[in-house]
Amino acid sequence: MILGVSELHRLVKEQRLVEGLCERELQNPEGVGFDLRLGEIYELSGRGFLGVDERETPKTRLVAKYEDGKKTSFILKPGSFHLVKTIERVNTPENLVGLIFPRTTLYRSGLAFFCGQDAPGYCGELIFGVANLGSCEVEIELGARICHILFLEVKGSSNLYRGQWHSGRVSTREREQQV
Repeated sequence: MILGVSELHRLVKEQRLVEGLCERELQNPEGVGFDLRLGEIYELSGRGFLGVDERETPKTRLVAKYEDGKKTSFILKPGSFHLVKTIERVNTPENLVGLIFPRTTLYRSGLAFFCGQDAPGYCGELIFGVANLGSCEVEIELGARICHILFLEVKGSSNLYRGQWHSGRVSTREREQQV
């Protein structure tokens, strides 16, 4: 079952389900979830490795960061790929899972948004991929709403997130063992 706005607002107040929501989402969100905003943009470089037991992501470099009250934008050039981090932080309890969807303005602008789920037990900002598949440059303001998260109830037991990406970690520092 998808949780409605009144239940989400209760969980935000009582359990800090989502921290850092803007006033719009706290007062009058659209639909049955929350829009999340663009907080940071990262470039990738170097080389990555994904093995059976080990992994190493490409190196990342912060290229743009949201600052409250300051208008900052970034140009996504055709053919580019970046990692993005939300301003908001989630604290997902074991009985919920979050499903993330891009806002339609992204794909209407030629941007592909790579997202997934927010697993039970995950705490931190969310990281996604954005690629400009179009032929035009796209300017995006830091703080803009980029995706929508819905929360669904998990029936039965769940296993809590135990991965190494808690707290919005963007990339590995070196090759590491996977859990």
